[in-house]
Amino acid sequence: MRLRPSSFSRSLLIGAIALTTALSGAPTVQAAPVTGCLDTGVNGTVEEQRLDNGVAGGPSVPAEILRRSGFDRHVALFNRLLCSAPNQRAAATLVRVQGEALWRTATHRAQHAQTAPDALPATDDRGLYWARISMALALRQWQPDFTLGTAERAGLIRSLEYTSRGITSTRFAPGVRKILVTGFDPFTLDADIRIGNPSGANALTLDGQRWVVNGKTYEIQTVVFPVRYTDFDENIVENALAPHYRSGPQRADLVMTASQGRVGIFDLEVFNGRRRSVSSIGDNNNLWGGGTTSAPVVSPSMPAGPEWLTSSLPLARMSQADVTPFRMRVNTSVLEIPAGQTQPVRQPLGPTPGSIASEGAGGGYLSNEVAYRNTLQRDLLDPSMPAGHLHVPVLSFDPANKTAITDPTYESNREAIVRGAHAALRAALS
Repeated sequence: MRLRPSSFSRSLLIGAIALTTALSGAPTVQAAPVTGCLDTGVNGTVEEQRLDNGVAGGPSVPAEILRRSGFDRHVALFNRLLCSAPNQRAAATLVRVQGEALWRTATHRAQHAQTAPDALPATDDRGLYWARISMALALRQWQPDFTLGTAERAGLIRSLEYTSRGITSTRFAPGVRKILVTGFDPFTLDADIRIGNPSGANALTLDGQRWVVNGKTYEIQTVVFPVRYTDFDENIVENALAPHYRSGPQRADLVMTASQGRVGIFDLEVFNGRRRSVSSIGDNNNLWGGGTTSAPVVSPSMPAGPEWLTSSLPLARMSQADVTPFRMRVNTSVLEIPAGQTQPVRQPLGPTPGSIASEGAGGGYLSNEVAYRNTLQRDLLDPSMPAGHLHVPVLSFDPANKTAITDPTYESNREAIVRGAHAALRAALS
């Protein structure tokens, strides 16, 4: 069952009404053309510059995804409203309202079958991603009629990020057991601009759901994180998760982070390493974490903690979940630099005393780091909390499909991955 909030703030309600009216095709007040307030000569980030990318010189893939998911209308509405914002306070309200509306629309879409001709399936996560990127670029290029400083503009972009990722709306109702699940944006987009991230799709399908398991009612709230080192360095994970580790009405009963991992396998990652070591892959802005396997580094914002932390999810139960056609594995393998040594060594059964973390069970990239930051918050704030990380399988296209943005293999794989992730979570609650 989808949990619907009992009330919205006045501004969010007004924004939701405006959004619904615009998307229904009813007449709306037209602001100045988008080109009247956006300076397209202002370059976006590396991530934002991909909005024009196609396959083999073809038309923009993000534009087609936006059109076929319906999010192109959200972007157009946001741009029109932005051009009409009379002052900074109105702009702040607009960004907050439209960011939360985007998140609510994405989660609602993910949980309802899509029947429009040519529409992408409900669980496709890519529309939300490219809509957010489009709206962030609009904020970067916006030339308002009032003075807007660099810090104020950055604050608006941050507000868009937090609201459209579910971070500001993880509010649990009273009287239920509370589950927080996270996912990630698509990444490695330079290798294939078409790809999505099934961990993000899983998060969208779960947000606001209520499950009854063994007579107990659980409410699930979700967040989707960016694949960007800068955001992690600015503590986006702690800002999203820490409130749900503290005592009070919003304290969760289980926190599970998730990301896309290996081909054909669900991995329950046992050991999380403190350091970054991946040098062969950048983030979505083509920035690197700075570490290598023999010289791993710690994020400058990482709170003090040990080299290794351990999952406290009910791994034995979760490992029995039916994730057909994939398989489930409890993964204990890590890459460590043993005490007194300088070169990394693979340890199949976990770290040895005094070693330095090169790769956790989940690797040396942001998947491992979100798992570490999550379990560190657990240890600092609520050591009794079940918390840990699930890697879902890689989502792949049909090998014969080199250009189309979707195909039956891609869609069936995503559905199977989401179904398996749901089964793993149910097993954790049983």
